[in-house]
Amino acid sequence: MPGPTSGPACGPLSRAPESRPRRRVAVVGVALSDCGRVDGPTPYALHAQAARRALADSGLDRSVIDGFASAGLGTLAPVEVAEYLGLRPAWVDSTSVGGSTWEVMAAHAADAIAAGHANAVLLVYGSTARADIKARRRTSNLSFGARGPLQFEAPYGHTLVSKYAMAARRHMHEYGTTLEQLASVAVQARANAATNPDAMFRAPLTVDEVLASEMIADPFTKLHCCIRSDGGCAVLLAAEDYVPDAAKAPVWVLGSGTSVSHTTMSEWEDFTVSPAAVSGRLAFERAGLTPADVDVAEIYDAFTYMTLVTLEDLGFCAKGEGGAYVEKGRLLREGELPVNTDGGGLSACHPGMRGLFLLVEAVRQLRGEAGPGQVLKPGGHHPRVALASGTGGWFCSSGTVLLGRE
Repeated sequence: MPGPTSGPACGPLSRAPESRPRRRVAVVGVALSDCGRVDGPTPYALHAQAARRALADSGLDRSVIDGFASAGLGTLAPVEVAEYLGLRPAWVDSTSVGGSTWEVMAAHAADAIAAGHANAVLLVYGSTARADIKARRRTSNLSFGARGPLQFEAPYGHTLVSKYAMAARRHMHEYGTTLEQLASVAVQARANAATNPDAMFRAPLTVDEVLASEMIADPFTKLHCCIRSDGGCAVLLAAEDYVPDAAKAPVWVLGSGTSVSHTTMSEWEDFTVSPAAVSGRLAFERAGLTPADVDVAEIYDAFTYMTLVTLEDLGFCAKGEGGAYVEKGRLLREGELPVNTDGGGLSACHPGMRGLFLLVEAVRQLRGEAGPGQVLKPGGHHPRVALASGTGGWFCSSGTVLLGRE
């Protein structure tokens, strides 16, 4: 009997697919919903508000949207949210890996658009985390649950914040990182928030105030930790074919990378290294860029240590040198590497999985639309390359996206 490759082709499935050139992918629309203290709307309403605003920002008709990505809401996310928005997407993504979800989804969407599997993909998020607790519709989450591998940690009070605190303490032990250096991250985030009208907290902050605030999990005091807010946002990515019809100049997806590390702390090989060490390397390689090319960075900052160690792992400074790097004012809007230019999760907003907000702020900075919070490079030029790096769980996952304008 002839082997499977010795006879003639026997049907359409055996034909090689036609090759098609990969399309360039751009962010064509971004928007925030109402953010901060939002007591009235439901999470679904915040999704809808952000989606409508992002579509209006793009100048495109909603009929172009054939892809949809959402996580964190509904039993069958993103099906329920798409239905609420009146969308019937042919491409969907419901990846849920914590705060890095949106950078991972953006990478998936860009690949799908480039390959022709979708033309325009809407990413949207909304949460009433603060309002729900205030109204006693829910309580704070101390852990992600006690099933599966987590059953070996949760019963002993190993909370999410304590895991980050342990990692920070290890970095302090290994490299001499100080509490003052960690506190300076919060101080610079607050300074960046000062000119952001959407930021929840804008009053100046000092290192001494950070250190003197209420202890949460040693070494983190309250001001080392992100705020709890309400809010939503949306990002619309589209194939280059749609760029001529868009209302604004495109912000191109230059490269991306994703990575996961661990669930249980016992499986984390080195507390001082996050999965951004992998996602960042991949993103830079695929974009053909280096950290020196980045003009502005939006980095997930649920805790001050996250900013510091992620900067190391992305290659902006050597391992162990993050403390010295952040204490010199480099993260300020006028600094060497402006980081979290809207004030970040430490001062602006943090309604849960904040990763999509990083992409919105990165795009606004590249477009020159950040108002009084706009970063200006030497000569008064707007940034040309921006990085958004999200972290999920307790350094369990990472997604890094590089964006640029022409």
